[in-house]
Amino acid sequence: MKTVIHKAESRGFANHGWLQANHSFSFANFFDKDKIQFGALRVLNDDIIAPKMGFGTHPHDNMEIITIPLKGILKHKDNMGDEWIPVVPGEVQIMSAGTGVQHSEINGSNTEHLSLFQIWILPNKENVKPRYDQKTFVADESKNKLQTLVSSIDENHSGSLKIHQDAIISRIDLDKGETFEYPINSKNHGVYVMTIFGNHTINENILKTRDAIGVSETSSFNIKAIEDSGLLFIEVPMI
Repeated sequence: MKTVIHKAESRGFANHGWLQANHSFSFANFFDKDKIQFGALRVLNDDIIAPKMGFGTHPHDNMEIITIPLKGILKHKDNMGDEWIPVVPGEVQIMSAGTGVQHSEINGSNTEHLSLFQIWILPNKENVKPRYDQKTFVADESKNKLQTLVSSIDENHSGSLKIHQDAIISRIDLDKGETFEYPINSKNHGVYVMTIFGNHTINENILKTRDAIGVSETSSFNIKAIEDSGLLFIEVPMI
């Protein structure tokens, strides 16, 4: 088994006033030669956005973009005809940028800060037709069991959002003292585990809120919750 640990405080940080951004991987003005990507996972940003503020219209192409609101309300607009669609905690949004898309993202609240994860995954097919989707996930379905949020568009996995990559994004919320064995789906895959909240161990490594660990070259790994813990799993090819 191969592991790489990224403690929360080791992430890149940018304070733009209206935006407080933590970067797990090199992004914008943050560069670390040892944190370019984890396999096909290129970006994991942990953003807090001030009320009424956000990202103006900007382009993307040939990237699979997944946004997971944790608190507050996100509003999304794009040139595919989507007009200020709200995305709230419990929902996940995906966008396949493909041949090119323009979009805007803002905090839809006048009073409350917006907290979210944004994930960029390199696609296994380039120049596809851009597409947008979002879905609500029932919180109880991640209670002490794995809940799949996103999977490959080439896989017949019902109930999840689809992207152009052989990747799986899932979540689990473990009660204190609970254990779970995560099975990696392919010997060519690795899993980047972000601690949303809590305190747990993965193969004896102690991880706290916003700590992360990348695991590869194994068929599975074990998790034990020292306290109530929420974990996000991003399983990707180790390209």
